Amino acid sequence: MLAIDRPTATVSPTASWRRRTLTRSGLITGAFVVPAVVVRVAGLHTGAVPALLVFGAAVVSASFLLAWAAEAAQIDVSGGLATALLALIAVLPEYAVDLYYAFVSGHNAEYTQYAAANMTGSNRLLMGLGWPVVVLVSILVARKSGSDKFTGLTLEPANRVELGFLSIAGVIAFVIPVSGQIHLGLGLALLAWFGFYLYKVSHGSVEEPDLIGTAAALGDLADGRRRAAVIGLFLVSGGIILLCAKPFADNLVAAGTELGINRFLLVQWLAPLASEAPEFIIAIIFATRGKGTAAIATLISSKVNQWTLLIGSLPIAHLLGGGGFALQLDPRQVEEVLLTATQTMMGVALILALRFHRAAACTLLGLFVVQFPIFSTQGRLLLCGVYATVGIAALIVNRRHLAGTLTAPFFGKAIRHSGHPHLDVEGSARPL
Repeated sequence: MLAIDRPTATVSPTASWRRRTLTRSGLITGAFVVPAVVVRVAGLHTGAVPALLVFGAAVVSASFLLAWAAEAAQIDVSGGLATALLALIAVLPEYAVDLYYAFVSGHNAEYTQYAAANMTGSNRLLMGLGWPVVVLVSILVARKSGSDKFTGLTLEPANRVELGFLSIAGVIAFVIPVSGQIHLGLGLALLAWFGFYLYKVSHGSVEEPDLIGTAAALGDLADGRRRAAVIGLFLVSGGIILLCAKPFADNLVAAGTELGINRFLLVQWLAPLASEAPEFIIAIIFATRGKGTAAIATLISSKVNQWTLLIGSLPIAHLLGGGGFALQLDPRQVEEVLLTATQTMMGVALILALRFHRAAACTLLGLFVVQFPIFSTQGRLLLCGVYATVGIAALIVNRRHLAGTLTAPFFGKAIRHSGHPHLDVEGSARPL
């Protein structure tokens, strides 16, 4: 439904700034989208690497369009169903490629490894790179402004709800490496948990959204024009992603063969990096403007989505593609899932006290970087042990916050963004 009672902005971007911002953003994204659409619709055949670049650029551009539209839509959208629809639309670029791999794995078992690779890569990239970079950038910005004693971010009490959802989903996900499969039953359970998460968020305390750049320009449009623009962006970007996801995914695998690069690693890191780039960039921009807490809260919410909606959807896509009731994982894929699960639990344990210290950020980032030279089973299992050891130590230190975190999804109060956006510190929105 539409939010009716929303405050009126006291200051808004000028019409000329808004027009320049929207025009510039449209031209830049269009320059990357049009070639992909032409190649796809015309059925032109190019090499794997050029095709990967063309379709990858289109996916990234469409991801930006979706991100801007989803942010601007927070002004008008409220209610559980609308929140659910927005959440599903917003994660489309990130999950389209992985769901395609899972679908194909239903009739081509080779693609199971790519579904697992993309899922584990996107999860570890978000927590191992996205979370710590936002914290470290926030610390750097604070110190440049004279806050020499600033050593980390303090999260809002309401963020404990997201941490609780992530904690429980993370524990449940250990079933995957134990059983060696992602079963449909587990998928449905995770999707139900995601549905409860959406319900909780949609009934939480309302907080006005912070919009920047193109999203702020969209938000400043008159109500009718804004709603039409947001709907149009959702439709266009969704169409682009659906059009380009398959060729991007196929050429990603083919490019690995052509370039002599391990295809598993290429799918694991390049595809998630492309789809998550807009989210990372927006979060970092928020951090540079002194809004690191809001940025990290958004990334925590994204992690909940990944660990529930993404994993839960994979066995369904696999079944629809002609497979059985479970994706059967080989030993390498089991190791990757175990590595991802232990990283998740360590990350949550480090911030149970709602304080994201610089040391915690450096630990996450350092262990994320360390994994790349590791190619053996022994090395991956050793890294799992390191994650588990640090996580257990953090749980002991933060043990008095554990019960409150695990019960927060049921008794805590979440935050829902709705209504007219906040203005930035100088009283007007700024472009990206």
